[in-house]
Amino acid sequence: MDIIPVIDLKGGLVVHAKRGERDNYRPLATPLANSAVPRAVVDGILSYRGFTQLYIADLDAIAGGAPHGEIIHAIATRHADVRVWLDAGLRAPAQLANLPMLPNIDYVLGSESMSRLEDFHALCAVVPAARRVLSLDNGPQGERLGCARLFDDELLWPARVIHMTLARVGSGGGPDFEGLAALRKRAPHCAVYAAGGVRDETDIHALAADGVAGALVATALHEGRITIASA
Repeated sequence: MDIIPVIDLKGGLVVHAKRGERDNYRPLATPLANSAVPRAVVDGILSYRGFTQLYIADLDAIAGGAPHGEIIHAIATRHADVRVWLDAGLRAPAQLANLPMLPNIDYVLGSESMSRLEDFHALCAVVPAARRVLSLDNGPQGERLGCARLFDDELLWPARVIHMTLARVGSGGGPDFEGLAALRKRAPHCAVYAAGGVRDETDIHALAADGVAGALVATALHEGRITIASA
């Protein structure tokens, strides 16, 4: 099972994400780095052997602002042996021109960023299948975000699918085991990843036992409830 550390970028810094309340996110305080500067945080996370993937959520880009292109490029270049999952709020192919195009970057297509199925198809036409990840985003109130067809038609899904529950992010409330099981049952051809609410190593073992392919983690990692050594 893959354990994928997450960093959330906002205003040039790594912030602490909690329950999808993005206006309230504050710079991250972590024992793994002496500041919230992205390079310091990523170096702290990846200073231990074992992590081969990193998820970057560019919150400014997701909100429709300018992406952290230079910061992301520097991280992906500095850690060229790490697979970067980049969520930069892709809505249209033209946005890719403002993002780094490096061989170790995969692109997350988040449902919240796409209001029409045509948006998804247009992105799929330019993002190779092997570098494509779909995030099915559920909002702070549990509502499905973005294009409903992406949730309803599993035949559209690529090989990797994230079940994102924003209400659980940073909450310590535990993963949405029921929702994850439902996705796995509907799409056994997909590797399903948990995002939101992972509390500790017990959750990791439970997810692995359920056949979940991986988990995105942040708060539990920085609070020491999931140690880098054990991960």
